[in-house]
Amino acid sequence: MIGGGAAGFFGAIAAAEACPRARVTLLEAAREPLGKVRISGGGRCNVTHACFDPAALVQHYPRGGKALRGAFTRFQPRDTVAWFRRRGVALKTEADGRMFPTTDDSATIVDCLVRTAEAAGVQVKTGAAVTAVVRDDRGFGVQLRTGGMLRGDRLLLATGNSPQGHRIAQKLGHTLEPPVPSLFTFNVPEPALRELAGVSIESAQVTVKIADQKPLTQTGPLLVTHWGLSGPAVLKLSAWGARALHDCGYRAIAQVNWLPAQSPEQVRQILQQAKTDWGKRVVRAAAPPTIPLPRRLWNYLGDRAQISPDQRWADLSKTQLNRLLQELTQSQHAVSGKGVFKDEFVTCGGVSLKQVDFKTMESRVCPGLYLAGEILDIDGVTGGFNFQSAWTTGWLAGRAIATFR
Repeated sequence: MIGGGAAGFFGAIAAAEACPRARVTLLEAAREPLGKVRISGGGRCNVTHACFDPAALVQHYPRGGKALRGAFTRFQPRDTVAWFRRRGVALKTEADGRMFPTTDDSATIVDCLVRTAEAAGVQVKTGAAVTAVVRDDRGFGVQLRTGGMLRGDRLLLATGNSPQGHRIAQKLGHTLEPPVPSLFTFNVPEPALRELAGVSIESAQVTVKIADQKPLTQTGPLLVTHWGLSGPAVLKLSAWGARALHDCGYRAIAQVNWLPAQSPEQVRQILQQAKTDWGKRVVRAAAPPTIPLPRRLWNYLGDRAQISPDQRWADLSKTQLNRLLQELTQSQHAVSGKGVFKDEFVTCGGVSLKQVDFKTMESRVCPGLYLAGEILDIDGVTGGFNFQSAWTTGWLAGRAIATFR
């Protein structure tokens, strides 16, 4: 097994538990395994998502959903929850469906995987970078950077988005869909917006307009940061638009509807009612009660609508009211680049899914080779979906390896 991440550990454990007599060795280039597991969810580890219907689950994967449909009937989030429960780790579900260990500590998950692997007899070798893999009539030869070669009759490649893993897969005959970043934030070079850093909205609708492309829209929590826009709504957009945004150099227009629960006409009526009822009040002092926006954001939108700081509702012209309505429901922001989502670097791209049998995760072009996790052209939106595809594909690969003939 090459790759000591979520998919690699799950695959190694599944193989060792299903075939106790097998000799299972897990190779990890880093000094410590499970690096992404450790930092996931701000150190809490977003293990999976409480979506237990495979047909609904696959809708959260911009790439790979169709291939995963059958795989999720064999191992899905409910199975993940049960797997960890049997090993003494309870998971909890948050309001948005994300599932974390009840300890809120990723070390709980790391320790569980390491402990379970050890109990199953998996030999974990860290600092074991692989430089090459050869396939011959005796199986596989794995060349280590430190010297020497390990041999085995079956091999799991679970190297994530590692360029070295991609090179190994290509040399073994696989086609690679070019990797590009997914799950990233939007850089918006607008000083006034960046001054709102820390402002969060429970629900906003964000639409990305890219030249010659159909607009993409997502609704969800939105966060203003010191570099632009983030939060689940933006991260989902970045996943669905990963290739299109990459191809345009991450230059696009982000349109924000800050009040998606209300129609533009309803918002117009609220503004007109405020003009009637609050004639003597200053417009930018506070938003009407039925417009649930933070005062800093309301003031910023008023400035964009060219409403002066001391202007009263009674003095608001029809043109100004229309501009305010536009800022509330169709605020336009130029995106000039991307950031990263904390330390969680996800890509789309990888080994072509047509070259993998998703019943077993065995390569269709290199018998005895199995692939799992992010090395495949699979990626999900934020919320535990990427880990779930790693658990599922790793488990399927490990079980198939254990029954290899």
